[in-house]
Amino acid sequence: MQRINIGLTEEQRKGVIDLLNRDVSDAYLLLVKTKKYHWDVVGPQFITLHKLWETHYEVLTANIDAMAERVRTLGGYPIGTMEGFLKLASIKEHSGDVPTATNMVRNLLEDHETVVRNMREHVTKASEDYSDEGTADFLTGLMEQHEEISWMLRSFLEGEAVESSGDRPMMSPKEAVGV
Repeated sequence: MQRINIGLTEEQRKGVIDLLNRDVSDAYLLLVKTKKYHWDVVGPQFITLHKLWETHYEVLTANIDAMAERVRTLGGYPIGTMEGFLKLASIKEHSGDVPTATNMVRNLLEDHETVVRNMREHVTKASEDYSDEGTADFLTGLMEQHEEISWMLRSFLEGEAVESSGDRPMMSPKEAVGV
């Protein structure tokens, strides 16, 4: 391989590559879980969550690709096997478990918040320990996306429960308009 001369030592690049591979692993497990919940969700919020999670797994797919390419840019090789992902990831599988829609949201919120905390730490390490401001900036952008997704999931959990018309008294037309 051609020598890489981008202002980072081999040790710095290897340190950052390790951080990125941990982030790739978490993102890949989060992608798999999001996709699985997209398939399995049922109930009154089916359409909302099905569409939301489709958007999320598309973002995760693009971000995984970008992280893997960042690893290659730094002269490394991205993790690319389930064995490798499971070994490095801090997110855990919930195999054999099909939670309720609300618990799916809770699980994904917990995972996205884990990713945010990890990335926040990796931003600091990339910058302070490895002097790689490019990777720190890159990870900051990804972290902000996970913060936004976390906010969306948290907002879903804080909302009012959906009730069928049989669960609450019907309003008369006059009550509905405040007369």
